[in-house]
Amino acid sequence: MANRKQKAADARKEANKSVYFAKLNDVPTSPRKMRLVADMIRGMEATKALAVLKYSAKEASNRLEKLLLSAINNWEQKTEQKMETGDLYVSNIYVDGAGMLKRLRTAPQGRGYRIRKRSNHVTLFVETMDKKIAKETKNTAEDGTED
Repeated sequence: MANRKQKAADARKEANKSVYFAKLNDVPTSPRKMRLVADMIRGMEATKALAVLKYSAKEASNRLEKLLLSAINNWEQKTEQKMETGDLYVSNIYVDGAGMLKRLRTAPQGRGYRIRKRSNHVTLFVETMDKKIAKETKNTAEDGTED
């Protein structure tokens, strides 16, 4: 049984060598606000996404800009290439809800109103355009065989 688990772990590690991502946990911003910014850069080229995030007025864009730079740096370290040589794009970005701080605000007549301070987790994946083109051709080939 230990051998089976070891093989599965090795296969997972091998698959993760070709995945380039960065993760940001417990961001004290509501997931809804963060998703607005995440939707702006999903599928964009990395350099264009950096420019969009830099000049965005939203507070969440500063955190996503640092996260994108971290993902690009992870790609550079794993592939030993520079960002200029590879055409990187934001392949996927997830914004999940995290823990919530629950507070009470005093209200009239002895009541209390509930305040929920939300936070989120963000995961950002980058890939090269070569992989994107390969995925698109694979999907079109699969669609053609089904007809």
